Amino acid sequence: MPAPPWQGVKIKVYLRLATQRLHTLIAKKENLAKTARRDIATLIERSKIEIARIRVEAMIQDDLHIELLETLELYTELLRTRFPLLENSINSKGHTLDPRVKEAVISIVYGADNTEVTELKFVRESIANIMGRDWVIGVMENRDNCVSPRVVGKVVTETPSPTLVDAYLEEIARGYGLSWTSTREAQEPRRPLYPLQRI
Repeated sequence: MPAPPWQGVKIKVYLRLATQRLHTLIAKKENLAKTARRDIATLIERSKIEIARIRVEAMIQDDLHIELLETLELYTELLRTRFPLLENSINSKGHTLDPRVKEAVISIVYGADNTEVTELKFVRESIANIMGRDWVIGVMENRDNCVSPRVVGKVVTETPSPTLVDAYLEEIARGYGLSWTSTREAQEPRRPLYPLQRI
């Protein structure tokens, strides 16, 4: 069965809607993160550190998800701005992606399924139908490291390391004027982390 034809006007509308939905979703998740930080600070204050650790693990996953959404929002906006380049790529012989949109296209195909944004999934499927199954599998397997590290690093399912959890706990405690330091004997040196600055 042949792939459905490229619907440029519809794709452009869906990119605009996806950008708006991503922006709204990010704002909502950031507000929830602020509430979670206050709750964790209360747990630290009450010396309920093990419960706080569990909550921080979830928070780290949420922070990574917010960063993924922010990155995808940037890429959807870029594709909207450079839409003629995307259309020329899709309509070209062999569907060779223009380098000026390639990273954004690959990132959306790779990351869209990790979001709640149906418009973004529609864009992903439309691109996938044109580019072909083998190309999509190559992207999803990140062959030749084709996906931007900015996206790959945010699609993580591993449990955060104890050192990272402690870094979050210390930063939250400091942000709320609490005196708390990890009692772990061996701590790895830490560098400042972007998500920690969202208190």
